[in-house]
Amino acid sequence: MRITARLLKDIGKMLDKYSRFHPSPLSIKQFIDFGENACERTSFLFLRKELPVRLANIMKEIHLLPENLLSMPSVELVRSWYERSFEEILEFENAGSEDKKAMAKFCEALIKIRNRHSNVVQTMAQGVIELKESHEPDPKTEHSIQYFLDRFYMNRISIRMLINQHTSLFGNENNTHPRNIGSIDRNCNVASIVEDAYENAKFLCDQYYLTSPGLVVEQCDVISPNSTICIDYVPSHLYHMLFELFKNSMRAVVEYHGTEADEFPPLKVLIARGREDLTIKLSDKGGGIPRSCTELLFQYMYSTAPQPSAS
Repeated sequence: MRITARLLKDIGKMLDKYSRFHPSPLSIKQFIDFGENACERTSFLFLRKELPVRLANIMKEIHLLPENLLSMPSVELVRSWYERSFEEILEFENAGSEDKKAMAKFCEALIKIRNRHSNVVQTMAQGVIELKESHEPDPKTEHSIQYFLDRFYMNRISIRMLINQHTSLFGNENNTHPRNIGSIDRNCNVASIVEDAYENAKFLCDQYYLTSPGLVVEQCDVISPNSTICIDYVPSHLYHMLFELFKNSMRAVVEYHGTEADEFPPLKVLIARGREDLTIKLSDKGGGIPRSCTELLFQYMYSTAPQPSAS
């Protein structure tokens, strides 16, 4: 029991230590520049400090959540995952930077951590559902949860990106295409990702409603008008954003026009690339959104979709 108490005390000290630092901001360009001349030792030295900083920062914020949310079983599970991962990363804090075995074990540990956190989004969402079912959240609690979850999910994306880059470049995971640098596609075909996300959302829509709207894609490129729009990007990130948008859009269209409709107006996607940015616009004829609800759209405690069944 003394050993456990001492260990918890030591972990608490390390948590305080690393939470004092700010995460290092990184751009896709920096990931690409490093990946083109990748050095495992450099990545190892950086991540064994950077990952504890990012984990410690968000763990501190978890501890500051409203008590009624912290007590939800799903949130307690998420917190235990982060504590375990923090402990495992700290095991490499003083490992020799020239030790090949240590670097190999580090890569294995990262994969283990990534797998452990694979269901974090769903589990934390379940925690919010548990809170809504057991308590009536007040505005202050809702604001606190909103602020935290924005930072929590961004933190998760950043940690997962760092882990994926390291394990892809230095582990046994093979890139799907030689042009990729880790999880970054140097020639990511935006329209192809749009169509892939649409097809998978359509599959779900067809299963649930036995019907679905079509898709029309238009591209506008001021840089190279007659070419396919391709960018440096992480395909999985773009896919997930589009997939969620397509699901919402399809549900709105089918429910607005009714499942007995002979046909539905198609979803329209405009991919527009300017000299400094790229915009993807998804339009549908699903009845629109009442002005009174616009402020609720990005709140985690709000949804127009039916709650998923326990099964």
